[in-house]
Amino acid sequence: MASSIKNVAVIGASGNLGKEVVQELLKAGFKVTALTREESTATFPENVVSKKVDYQSVESLKSALDGQDAVVSTIATVAVGGQLPLVDAAVSAKVKRFIPSEFGINTRLVAGTAIGNILQGKVKTLDYIIDKSKENPWFTWTGVSGGLFFDWGLRYGSIGFDKNSKTATIYDSGNEPVQSSNLAFVGRAIAAILSDPGKSANQYLTIASFNPSQNQILQIIETETGEKWKVEHASTADQEKIGLEKLGKGDYSAFSNLLRRRVYADGANLAVKGERNTNSLLGLQEDDLTATIKEWLRN
Repeated sequence: MASSIKNVAVIGASGNLGKEVVQELLKAGFKVTALTREESTATFPENVVSKKVDYQSVESLKSALDGQDAVVSTIATVAVGGQLPLVDAAVSAKVKRFIPSEFGINTRLVAGTAIGNILQGKVKTLDYIIDKSKENPWFTWTGVSGGLFFDWGLRYGSIGFDKNSKTATIYDSGNEPVQSSNLAFVGRAIAAILSDPGKSANQYLTIASFNPSQNQILQIIETETGEKWKVEHASTADQEKIGLEKLGKGDYSAFSNLLRRRVYADGANLAVKGERNTNSLLGLQEDDLTATIKEWLRN
């Protein structure tokens, strides 16, 4: 099985996660093809083949996927509902493994929740892939949940720490451990999956660079900077209320509010530890939390 996947097509290869996935696949020795929209001006490393496609056309996509062993989709959440033609094309092109755009929170656990309504594009796409795999046993899939994008979230302030104002927003007690992954870590997980595809065929994996609490992150920041930061406390119940109000108006920025409620609430119990954590299945070592934070502080 280890040598059965060599050629990998990546969708969303110019995005925040996609760039890291491409780099990790190249490091692992895969031949990478980036599929882009016909109007795209994105550029890629010289050893990456770029093919322009019509994402609504199965015929266009199949032509681009002929000869590919695996497809990795890293497209943004807002576009995930458009992956069905890509799935059909992958089946038609006899692609062996499909890794859909999951990578964040575990979408297999969101049924009946407000945030689950927003994530229906992901949920329905993976359901469709699973059905196609049952019809075509050679067509396999792997789902990957990495939790919060940690290094990206530090850079863009989405996880509550602002190094310019030296302010931390702490939700509820701040003691809840949270599944978190650096972007390159997700890339390494994908490379590991495709390097030994038999281990993860038709499985949904939950991985993590680490599972830190907000207070743990703040303690490291204050130790490394030698300064006390201003702490603003917030309630995840309030975040949920705001999110539901937004969602009722069709405002899907509600996702951020509902996500805070889901992962930071005391007792959420969504950290991936013990049997929940599949890092070891993929031969992955956790990232160094302190080193990740120090790099963010330096840059």
